[in-house]
Amino acid sequence: MALIQMVAAENAEGKVKEVYDRLMETARVIPRPMQMMSASPDLLAIQIQALGHYVRHPTLGFDLLAYIRLFVAHNFNYPYCVAFNSGLLQMLTEITDEQLEAVKADPAMALLEERDKAMLLFVIKSVTTPDDVEQADVTELKKMDWTEKDIFEAAHHGADMIRHGTLFKAFKIAED
Repeated sequence: MALIQMVAAENAEGKVKEVYDRLMETARVIPRPMQMMSASPDLLAIQIQALGHYVRHPTLGFDLLAYIRLFVAHNFNYPYCVAFNSGLLQMLTEITDEQLEAVKADPAMALLEERDKAMLLFVIKSVTTPDDVEQADVTELKKMDWTEKDIFEAAHHGADMIRHGTLFKAFKIAED
């Protein structure tokens, strides 16, 4: 049982209802992490604004961002988001179950263009072994025409998954 109260869609009011309505319009589902965030309507509104930024991002594409979320969720044992992002990738790309398993074992197997794959691998390094990130890593991405803004925002997206996974576990959301 979840340790905090989450607002169900039918009981949503105010900011929570606004966010839920937007999610239903765009995603047709209210993901459990967003339901968890309903414990703080202000933070939920900030989170949905941040997600909107990534949805409309001019250079960080859907596939890259989904692979980032998938790998971070897999690496930090966040099964809900592994399943959610696997489903998104399978619904919107041609990835198979076998390819998904291969990517989880070796992110270099991601079905991405080389430029996006380099960003994925950088984000993975950033969130799993941050002390190992060096100037050469950033320089290499810049050579591929990634901007510092892109690099930071991709890494931020990956790190954000750790926060959500940690809270999801702490408040026993998956057990509800």
